Amino acid sequence: MKRFAIIIALFCLALPVVAKPKAEIKSQWQGARVAYLGDSITDKRQVEKGQNDTYWVYLESLLGIKSYVYGISGHQWSHIPGQTDKLIADHGQDVDAIMIFVGTNDYNASVPLGEWFTEDVVQVEVSGPKGAKSGVIKSRKKRTISMDKNTVRGRINIAMSKLKEIYPTKQIILLTPIHRGDAFLSDRSRQRNELYTNGIGEYVDAYVEAVKEAGNVWAVPVIDLNAICGLYPLAESNGLYWRRPSLGKSEKTGGPRIDRLHPNSAGHLRMARALAYQLLSYPAKLD
Repeated sequence: MKRFAIIIALFCLALPVVAKPKAEIKSQWQGARVAYLGDSITDKRQVEKGQNDTYWVYLESLLGIKSYVYGISGHQWSHIPGQTDKLIADHGQDVDAIMIFVGTNDYNASVPLGEWFTEDVVQVEVSGPKGAKSGVIKSRKKRTISMDKNTVRGRINIAMSKLKEIYPTKQIILLTPIHRGDAFLSDRSRQRNELYTNGIGEYVDAYVEAVKEAGNVWAVPVIDLNAICGLYPLAESNGLYWRRPSLGKSEKTGGPRIDRLHPNSAGHLRMARALAYQLLSYPAKLD
């Protein structure tokens, strides 16, 4: 038996040692300075209050990103220019990429979708017949980018116009809103899930589509987190990814409480993993 034990021990020593895989993904995002603009799902106060880690915290580990976080709870597309101002004041041009993750509060606030452009008929000079010394005047339709601050598309145009002017050489990436479950956050804040329309009869899907459309309007990449991150709060089995998945009561008021709107740490990690592999397809630096 002793000889047998020695043989087994020698055999085990001969086996290769397998190191535990590291969490980091070596890529072009290592060390990149990324600014995050958005709402409560991005808000760094989640981390400060110990509620849960966020997707950008996990991206720091997964990709080695350095985070500049400006998301604020409750913010809509109309707040992105203000968040941009804070980014400029803090870091100027010392940023490599900007990610914008916002839109779900525009849906909840029943902000009209609006249009990307207004359109007029104008007189414009175009090419004349062969041999002509000058052009001819023709009527043509012309569109103008809408800057209507009271609509979602107008708000996106205002925000993107500012970012494109200030950061023409920086990577700008849009993230679509994720799926929405019920969120009874307080006695005054009761948000129904995505099976319901908002106050103007629009489903959240229309606000997701607006962000997708913005990619083509403004020539920026869009990562469709709504589709790829796997978070689906309407499924009971998906409760493990949400901050308060089951209906309970507030300890203070006794009112109903549920939160399938804000992901918990597990939900944010799943979002971060989906984002990480999408980001590998895009350069972190354009200048």
